Amino acid sequence: MTNSTLTLAQMLIARRSLTPNDDGCQQILIHRLAGLGFKDEHMDFGEVQNLWLRKGTEGPVVCFAGHTDVVPTGPAGQWDSDPFTPTIRDGLLYGRGAADMKSSLAAFVTAIEKFIESHPDHKGSIALLITSDEEGPAVEGTVKVVEILQARGETIDYCIVGEPTSTDRLGDIIKNGRRGSLSGELTIKGIQGHIAYPHLAKNPIHLAAPAIAELAQTQWDNGNEYFPATTWNISNIHSGTGATNVIPGEINLLFNFRFSTASTVDSLQEKVHAILDRHGLQYELEWSLSGKPYLTPRGILADALSAAIRTVTGVEPELSTSGGTSDGRFIADICPQVVEFGPRNATIHKINEAVEVADVEQLSHIYQLTLEKLLLD
Repeated sequence: MTNSTLTLAQMLIARRSLTPNDDGCQQILIHRLAGLGFKDEHMDFGEVQNLWLRKGTEGPVVCFAGHTDVVPTGPAGQWDSDPFTPTIRDGLLYGRGAADMKSSLAAFVTAIEKFIESHPDHKGSIALLITSDEEGPAVEGTVKVVEILQARGETIDYCIVGEPTSTDRLGDIIKNGRRGSLSGELTIKGIQGHIAYPHLAKNPIHLAAPAIAELAQTQWDNGNEYFPATTWNISNIHSGTGATNVIPGEINLLFNFRFSTASTVDSLQEKVHAILDRHGLQYELEWSLSGKPYLTPRGILADALSAAIRTVTGVEPELSTSGGTSDGRFIADICPQVVEFGPRNATIHKINEAVEVADVEQLSHIYQLTLEKLLLD
């Protein structure tokens, strides 16, 4: 192609696409792919720009998913070069979004271009799902696109999310799932009173302590082949008036579950309520689900991507479900096989974010070979 993956990555990094601003990144992708038969559909909500690009009407549907938005740079003066001036030094490409995840977006495009150039009559369909709301609240981005596709009966067979998953070297980690995140805001009631007259009050801290201990010691599940056991942790706790002679009237806790497919939202909630009720507490509890767990076991997609990685890098990838949440949790609602794979994540969200120059073209080649295995074999 006339423009290499590196050149395209530099073009995207130069755009100041601070979340939720796309700053023209999606138009660059549209321009590159329009001549190949891709139809672009814009699904914008508020300040968020979402793009659904698709070539073909038949299955299987292979989708590349990602985001154009980036996190704030932090103090620009602490960068060794301007965060939005892509700069190559010592074999590294520097710039905000270099690793997370504009190099992956560039690799998507050039992989598709090369694949179609070599196989213009390939079977199936190729799609891209791109949002500018992944680094922000993630409520008007990929989740909205998935809802629209689901409502009109569109599904995806295989999806690769271009998140930076590699750790020590390109290709060593594929994310084949993520834990879910379930939070709770718990208020335990007592009776406020003078600390010198405890018989006239009811200390909610004392009442809560045994229940908190039991919650902290509970084995929620044993995990499975791909996931560690579910964890429960308190993130914030507050009680008291600030005075030393007042028994507080309530205690407020914020907690979070990181849970695997070995548990469900309902099962976790039921266990928590059972523990609180067993301790005879008067309480209020509000739940918030920010992401369900998803899992893609070893199979067609993971095997195809693993084989491509071995061919290009010589690395044997490991399947992992570690880390936080990603947009894969939304895509899994309409796609049975979702994995995440991209460049090294050592510098993401940091000052002087960078990606290895040599990895950028290799990443494109991996995506291209994966397409060949999914749409030609």
